[in-house]
Amino acid sequence: MAEFYRVLVVDDDTAHRTMLRTLVGDWGYAIVDADDGEAAVAAVQAQPIDLVLMDIRMVRVSGIEALERIKSINPAIPIVLMTAYASVEMAVDALKKGAYDYLIKPLDFDKLRLTLERALEHIRLTAENRQLKRQLEAGFQSPDIIGSSPAMVRLMATVAQVAASEATVMVTGESGTGKELVAAAIHHNSPRKAGPLVKVNCAAITESLLESELFGHEKGAFTGADRRKEGRFVQADGGSLFLDEVGEMPVSMQVKLLRVIQERELTRVGGEQTIPVDVRLIVATNQDLSQMVKAGTFREDLYYRLNVVELKTPPLRARREDIPLLAAYFLTRFAEKNRKSVERFSPRAMDLLIRHPWPGNVRELMNTIERAVVLARSNCLDESDFAVLTARLHESDTDLSSSAFPANIPLERIEREAIVNTLASADGNKSEAARRLGITRKTLREKLKKYDLSR
Repeated sequence: MAEFYRVLVVDDDTAHRTMLRTLVGDWGYAIVDADDGEAAVAAVQAQPIDLVLMDIRMVRVSGIEALERIKSINPAIPIVLMTAYASVEMAVDALKKGAYDYLIKPLDFDKLRLTLERALEHIRLTAENRQLKRQLEAGFQSPDIIGSSPAMVRLMATVAQVAASEATVMVTGESGTGKELVAAAIHHNSPRKAGPLVKVNCAAITESLLESELFGHEKGAFTGADRRKEGRFVQADGGSLFLDEVGEMPVSMQVKLLRVIQERELTRVGGEQTIPVDVRLIVATNQDLSQMVKAGTFREDLYYRLNVVELKTPPLRARREDIPLLAAYFLTRFAEKNRKSVERFSPRAMDLLIRHPWPGNVRELMNTIERAVVLARSNCLDESDFAVLTARLHESDTDLSSSAFPANIPLERIEREAIVNTLASADGNKSEAARRLGITRKTLREKLKKYDLSR
């Protein structure tokens, strides 16, 4: 993203300034240069500057003086100073007056590049945090979404922006990352918050019933339809409709959903009357719909209708700094729920939680802590309370040798046992089990029926 940043290079040594202009420009930054502190101040006043790289000793206006004047114009600009005459006093003075960093000539180019990247990343995160704070102060609410990591700050800043619009949103990410919570945050901070938020899990409803569930049906439309039923679209009128696991929707239903989105009207199953609907659509999936489009299992036109704005929920392993916060929240919640006097984690236990890969993400963390709280024998959860995590780590490290798959065993028996074991490790969560097995939830459902495991 370097090309989006403009760096002002300031040095009265023409050769050194030219060298820096070429070097930093080759890293992808847009370059503006100045041969003196006075010219640097004028450049900041004349155009947007993202970062200043400036020599301290210059003939007319020094870098320190220019630093103070630039900070009075725009305190947010990071200024990196350079000098061949280093001293502790000079460094302290520069940092006190607002310099981001202080580099010694001759420059270490690797260190210079890293300093620029860090400074620009810092201002980007600061801007995002400032934006998120403004949105929170303006009434943005997401009490169930916990996290202060950079990944979550970026996500919630985008959620706050998207919530104010009417755009269709696709929330993507692995199972257990909180896609439904993101959908709820979008709705409850939108102009539609006074309306209903209706949720439908597309994978949990059989193909034959999904159309009736979404669009409703007339009395007598099919066997068992003894009265008219309003579908979820009508129930969500004036509010938001959340379609979870939309990738599991049969292609035949995808055509009908596309029509409702385009026409903003529907017809009940077995009916003829056209019913207008005013619904904001939010969908979620843990599958790669673009690959499903290529494979012909998801309609391309529907994909582009749904993917107006995509929000990606980060996996827990990408936001490990949030684990202590999440763990403390779940500890308090489940201790109160189960009337247990568990108050804290030991350092070893917390270290284990932070190091664990959490393939099941936040949902797995939540279930793990609830189990530990229920079985706790003291007010402090220790490493021994999470023995299951240690066992899983050893299990995942075990090589899949030939002894793991005995010879002369029917393939169907091996498949059945793999499904049973994976479901157990996923705490019975079919979506997560399907993900770990590398199959769709629909395929898993068919295999559960085949092996008489549905119950």
